[in-house]
Amino acid sequence: MIDLFEEKAIKPMLIKDMMNPFNSNDWIYELKLDGIRCIAYLDDFETDLRNKRNMKLLPRFPELQLINNQIKNKCILDGELIVLKNGVPDFYELQRRTLLTDTFKIQLENNKYPASFVAYDIIYYNNKTITDLSLIERKKILQDVLVENKDIAISRFIQEKGIELFNIADQNQLEGVVAKRKDSKYYFDKRTNDWVKFKRMADEDFVICGYNKEKNTLTLGQFKGDVLIYKGNVSFGVKQDFLRIYNCKITNDSPFNLTPSSNDDVTWLEPTLVCVVEYMPNTKDSLRQPVFKAIRDDVIPKECQVKP
Repeated sequence: MIDLFEEKAIKPMLIKDMMNPFNSNDWIYELKLDGIRCIAYLDDFETDLRNKRNMKLLPRFPELQLINNQIKNKCILDGELIVLKNGVPDFYELQRRTLLTDTFKIQLENNKYPASFVAYDIIYYNNKTITDLSLIERKKILQDVLVENKDIAISRFIQEKGIELFNIADQNQLEGVVAKRKDSKYYFDKRTNDWVKFKRMADEDFVICGYNKEKNTLTLGQFKGDVLIYKGNVSFGVKQDFLRIYNCKITNDSPFNLTPSSNDDVTWLEPTLVCVVEYMPNTKDSLRQPVFKAIRDDVIPKECQVKP
């Protein structure tokens, strides 16, 4: 039988697309943190942090190497890696850390905006996989196994009052709320109706296919099967030196079969980078008031599929 801790290849349970806020005594509600999804493998000897693509995160966030000292038993935790700025999670500062490779610069950023890990689930404990236990049971084990400090914390939750928590998140311009059934099991790499999100803004992942320097605009696409489809453009939030920052690779040909004439002045890029874009929710499947949020290095382009 495969031991999850030794294998270190977990793909975390996914959160279903946005729903309207609701209240229910059968659910718990947590603030949705603006960070990087992270699986933490912790034992007496070391800390190993992985993102959704199983890439090691500790080289970029060395300040978290001793969080294994805060657990009472060998375990695997599911949670979020965050960086706080002015008291709230700041995804931009977090992403800047993921792009650094120079150890001196990493240390400077560590001193300025240290990262922390917020755990909201435990899926392996005392040499056993515990994904068949209910969420509430897993939460109780998490509370017992982890001693909080400045580097690692447990996500707080409330019961029943999902609408009220969402309103608080909205008023404070936080990302939103995640709602989870109390009796939900943990399903690896699955998106079920047991975990859903309430968000102020909709967001989606897109493949970056081109750049218009004059308008400082990115051209975006998503796959429909194996075919890349044009989905729109985004300007707000895009840095002027975008091509240099992300080492974009220029190509002569459009990656789309059908390219709108509005993209005649675009410099085409190899479709290898994925970004997340926020926009106002609407019923027209369009990018209304889009805002570039960040590059996603935990998502591959083919995973950016047009929604059915």
